[in-house]
Amino acid sequence: MIPRPGPIQSYEIVRSKTLRFICSAAFNGNITFQNLLDCVLITTTATVPYDLFYMVRMKKITLWCLNALGTAETVQVVFDGTSAGSQGDRQLHSATSMGIEPAFLACGPRKNTLAADFQISSNSNCFNLNCPAGTVIDLLCDYKSDSLGNAVAAQNVSVGSDVGCIAYRGLDGLAQATSKFSPPNGVYTI
Repeated sequence: MIPRPGPIQSYEIVRSKTLRFICSAAFNGNITFQNLLDCVLITTTATVPYDLFYMVRMKKITLWCLNALGTAETVQVVFDGTSAGSQGDRQLHSATSMGIEPAFLACGPRKNTLAADFQISSNSNCFNLNCPAGTVIDLLCDYKSDSLGNAVAAQNVSVGSDVGCIAYRGLDGLAQATSKFSPPNGVYTI
C-alpha cells in the first residue's frame, strides 16, 4: 500500500539573518517594525521597492562604539514597543566606552514581548536606539515570507533602481542618500 502524502505544515520561507549597519551621524529615536522589514527589499520598478519578507521577529542587537581618546560615549537600547496585549520589556540596556576600548552592548527582547514575536510592517516601535556616529550595529532578526500573496511596499520610494534585484536599506528605512545607517560596502543599496 502506498501511503498518502503527509500534510505540509508551513509553506512560508523563514530566514534568520544578521544585517550590519554603520551609523554615519548620531541617532536617538525609534526603530519600527516597518523599518526592520524595509532593510531587505525587492525592486519591482525603478521607483517602487517592496519588502522581501512579510513579517519580522527581533532576536538580538549588538553595538560597538569607539570614541576619541579621553572622552566617553554611550550606546543605549530600550525595547519599548507597546500593542494591545503585548508590551516591550522597557528595560534600559546601556554601555559606555572610556576612550580606551569600545562600548559594547549585546541585548535582545525578553520572551513573550512585542519585539520577540513575529510582527507585520507597522509603525509600532520595536526598540529605541541611542548611539553616536561611527557606531557599528549588527541586527539579528527572523524574517518570514507570506504564502497568501500579500505584498507590502517600502515606506520610501527609490530613484532609478535596477528592476528585479534584492536591495538593502539603512535601519531607519530611508533611502541610502539620506539614511543615517549604511549597510556594508559591496551590497546593492537603494
